[in-house]
Amino acid sequence: MLSAALYDAILSLAERRALRSWRRELLADLDGDVLELGAGTGANLAFYGDRARLLLLEPDPTMRRRLVARAPRAAPVIGGSASLLPVADASLDAVVSTLVLCSVGQLDQALSEVRRVLRPDGRLLLIEHVAAGADTRLRTVQHLVSPLWSRVAGGCSLERQTRSALAAAGFDTTHLVDDVLPVPVPFVRPILRGVAVVR
Repeated sequence: MLSAALYDAILSLAERRALRSWRRELLADLDGDVLELGAGTGANLAFYGDRARLLLLEPDPTMRRRLVARAPRAAPVIGGSASLLPVADASLDAVVSTLVLCSVGQLDQALSEVRRVLRPDGRLLLIEHVAAGADTRLRTVQHLVSPLWSRVAGGCSLERQTRSALAAAGFDTTHLVDDVLPVPVPFVRPILRGVAVVR
């Protein structure tokens, strides 16, 4: 697993080129009871408005220590897994996931848990890198690189079919957009971002 400091350093270029503005756009008007999955070292914290009541979930102890130091007092930080969320059924207005779903062990189970904890019409707000289009050269590269990448990048998969997994889990994916992360490493450029709503 990457150290928390190294993780932040590696993402710094992506933050400057796109992620920071995408985070701001996604999170600024968020309100109600909000769980952030895999909150990492707190990259999203600066972009939440005052109306969001945050609960921050981070399974990695090293990341969690840095997150605790950065999080506001009103935002509890807890350990746990996306595949077994320590949250009551239908208790949240929104769940936030940025660069997390690529590394959860069981994507279908994690999305089922997210749907369980969301209220009717609850929203999953996300920025996730995903598999490139089928039968493309980039998809072939992702497939070849994925085993090594997963070992050095904390279990991150380059081949996640996140949009179809969301639809299968009962989310409306109409408001999600495909985008490109402007970074030198081509196999992490395909991005899915926006809001998926509980159907």
